Amino acid sequence: MNTKRSDQAETARAGGRVRGGSLAPGGVVGDGRYRLLAQFGIDERAGAHLWRARDGQLRRDVALTLLVGDPADAESARLARRTLERAAHAAKFGHDGVARVLDVLSLGSGVTSGEGLLGVVVAEWTKGTDLVDVTAEEPVSPAVAARMVQALAAAVDRAHQSGLVLGLDHPQRLRVTPEGALRLAFPGPLPDATLRDDVKALGAVLYLLLTGRWALPGGPPAIPAAPHTPTGRIVPPHSLRPRVPAALSSLAVRTIEDGDHGGIRTSAAILRALDQAAEAEERTQFIKQVGPESEPEPDDGVWTTKKPVKDAARRRKLALGVTVLVVLAVGILAWLGMLAISFFQGDKAANGPNMNVAQTTTSAPPPPPASSAPPAPPAPAQGQFGDPAKPTGVTVYNPEGDGDNPGRARNVTDGDPGTVWKTEQYQQQFPKVKPGVGLIAAFDGEINLAQVKIAGATAGTKVEIRVADTKNAELADTRVVGSADINGDSADVTLQQPQKGRFFVVWITQLGGDDKKYSSQIGELTFLPAK
Repeated sequence: MNTKRSDQAETARAGGRVRGGSLAPGGVVGDGRYRLLAQFGIDERAGAHLWRARDGQLRRDVALTLLVGDPADAESARLARRTLERAAHAAKFGHDGVARVLDVLSLGSGVTSGEGLLGVVVAEWTKGTDLVDVTAEEPVSPAVAARMVQALAAAVDRAHQSGLVLGLDHPQRLRVTPEGALRLAFPGPLPDATLRDDVKALGAVLYLLLTGRWALPGGPPAIPAAPHTPTGRIVPPHSLRPRVPAALSSLAVRTIEDGDHGGIRTSAAILRALDQAAEAEERTQFIKQVGPESEPEPDDGVWTTKKPVKDAARRRKLALGVTVLVVLAVGILAWLGMLAISFFQGDKAANGPNMNVAQTTTSAPPPPPASSAPPAPPAPAQGQFGDPAKPTGVTVYNPEGDGDNPGRARNVTDGDPGTVWKTEQYQQQFPKVKPGVGLIAAFDGEINLAQVKIAGATAGTKVEIRVADTKNAELADTRVVGSADINGDSADVTLQQPQKGRFFVVWITQLGGDDKKYSSQIGELTFLPAK
């Protein structure tokens, strides 16, 4: 856990003690149905405490927005009722960018006054990572930031067409899914939130991704506030990070600011602008990567063509000089060869009869008869493996928490090594951050597995093949039956001896990559039983 997240969690816990003394991990709310697991933030503007909880009836994790306050305070109760009404209205809205509202509890209807709550919004749990954690170490690249906000803007645009306000103007309410998309994980708009507030929030989220700073009032203490100029305007992201494109920097500021600055007022407008900005940035990065004279971007963030052109001219001159030298060398060798042939031919004619060189030499064996064929290579072992066994399903195996990119696990058995499953990117190598992560394949019936073929993999990855008795087995209950270091992009893991079972784990114990960017991928898995 990083320092910022630790500070954030401590702030959240402190807030829980002051305004909701019963709110602590292990506590229950909602007439005892929801057991609190972990707090993910506080929106102080509404007294909204954001928690992950366990639904004891349906046995699933949910996201709770707990409205903390004094039931005897008429104004607080009125504002809470308004928030709950808006949340209930949003329950009819469905979009991938917004967690689905499952229930809304109010005083006398699922919430008792003794809990110190004015209401609860229950939503489906969103797997992934906190937005605060994503930007804690360093901002994301401009192209990725534009695409992330673009997906969220699509949800806002759809909601606004239905007249709904989402209320995403607080970064702790947002999470990043395993697929890298932003999602409103804790719905519950403020009583006085407007459509314009949603649009400004999109600009603030873009600003946060580009700079690591929050540009709206009421942000969490864990995130630094955006700086302002002496005239009160927000300092553009480009001024804080010169590598941020000017167009994207301007878009963030124009979306946040009110007044006569050519601001962006609608979600449809920012959606179009984001699409254009993302395409332009991706095109720029592509040109830099594959262009004939591309060079690394200077550290000061200022792009100049003088040095690349100068270096390119030097390279062309050097290549031309090498080519001339090679041609001259070949010519000289050919001339010397012709002189040698001429010399020996002249010596042979002047010094007597022909000599049978083949009879006098003993350094080489006689050539084989013309009809003899080269020796055949040793034939590979036949009949060792049977036909590939097709799993009924492959899922991410991660006993210590949510899986990495679970939506892509099916790619490893689609017959195409080009479609891959990837782990998340980690700043530390396994097992420092966790023991590992992997995929578990389930089969209809028991197979006698002898070999696992891995294709489209990341070099430097280390894997173990483990057999499990159940799909949800603990790591300690699985058995290692084979292992391999992947040096290229594929590996054949032959088991020490064939193993019978229905569940087999491809467990990654070491990731590829380096320098705080550790990740691995697998393109295709083939399971070969013994014949």
